Amino acid sequence: MKESLLTPAEAEAIILASIARRPAGDIPLSEAHGRVLRADVRADRDLPPFDRVMLDGYALRAAIWAAGTRTFQIAGFQAAGAIPQKLPAGDACIEIATGAALPEGADCVVPYEDTTRDGTTMKISPEAELAPGHAIHRRGGDYAAGTVIVSAGTRLTGREIAVAAACGCAVLSVSTQPKIAVVATGDELVDVEAQAGPHQIRRSNDYALRAALHAAGWPRVECFHLHDVRDEIEDRLRQILAEFDVVLLTGGVSKGKFDLLPAALAKLGVEKKFQGVAQRPGKPLWFGLGADSRPVFALPGNPVSSYTCLHRYVLPALAQAAGAPPAAPRLAALTAPVIFKRPLAYFLPVKLKSGPAAELLVTPAAVNTSGDFAGLVDTDGFVELPAMQEGFPAGTVARFWEWV
Repeated sequence: MKESLLTPAEAEAIILASIARRPAGDIPLSEAHGRVLRADVRADRDLPPFDRVMLDGYALRAAIWAAGTRTFQIAGFQAAGAIPQKLPAGDACIEIATGAALPEGADCVVPYEDTTRDGTTMKISPEAELAPGHAIHRRGGDYAAGTVIVSAGTRLTGREIAVAAACGCAVLSVSTQPKIAVVATGDELVDVEAQAGPHQIRRSNDYALRAALHAAGWPRVECFHLHDVRDEIEDRLRQILAEFDVVLLTGGVSKGKFDLLPAALAKLGVEKKFQGVAQRPGKPLWFGLGADSRPVFALPGNPVSSYTCLHRYVLPALAQAAGAPPAAPRLAALTAPVIFKRPLAYFLPVKLKSGPAAELLVTPAAVNTSGDFAGLVDTDGFVELPAMQEGFPAGTVARFWEWV
């Protein structure tokens, strides 16, 4: 009986439902870039923590200016980082620097450019406009103490790390990094450094997948190569499955005589969740779970198929395991019609650009075959066109997946 194929949405749902959450661990703030946060970052005090002066000038009482006083006596200088001074009564002012704490008794700041100075006397120009709070960033004006500023599930960039530093978070709770194995299979593959014979090809899938994983924030990746030998595959896979948290295999997953992976995985106790998705490229995609629910992805060996399936299925699964929320779909419109007469979803490589109304537009850039990896070089990602529709006119809106 012919096994029915899943749709991409069905395959994705099975994968995401099978993925366990990674444990959390504490790391120094200096090592947190790119990691997924597992505990909220809260303001440990009001931000800003004091009434902060926003420009260089003179701090004074707005009421004294409003009463008609234009000449003030300079009582001192308040630097950023210094304990705030107390403003004397009457027509006094304190010269002050940007970022300094507002002196006690002052309630506004007049900038240098609206004043003239003569010794210890400052005169405000007639054009100046002042009011209580002018040029002052009030304490707690951004966030009150205890407010969540960065939520758990956020992938940390320099912006979030700056916030964590400002809140005194020297250590952050983040998802632990999975140890990922990328396994290329096939007798036709030789090392990059090798002199390839006319019947051989150099390994590229494992290099491409490792580079993409690194770019997506998963640096703990090791690569392996297995020949089409049943005993070698079983022995090496047994070791790899025991050591790694996630296993990505490329090649050996179709229906050919030397596609030995499905049987080997079954023998090693990996539970098959599905094999075969109604999509092009990547139709033979296989997914299962090893011991302790460790995910195993067997990607097709054709380079375009392997690279596309990594972005469509593997990277979202890794993000979910780390605690990140699902990425919001990005939609783009085709700039040219596309004909695809197969009952399969079509993952079409495209070039991305912005339209006159700031909309996302994609120009089709179909590769020659799923082995034409070089054809992806000048593309930005792919769109997912649904099955059972032969033609897609220009203007068709589809989900866009960007290469990392």
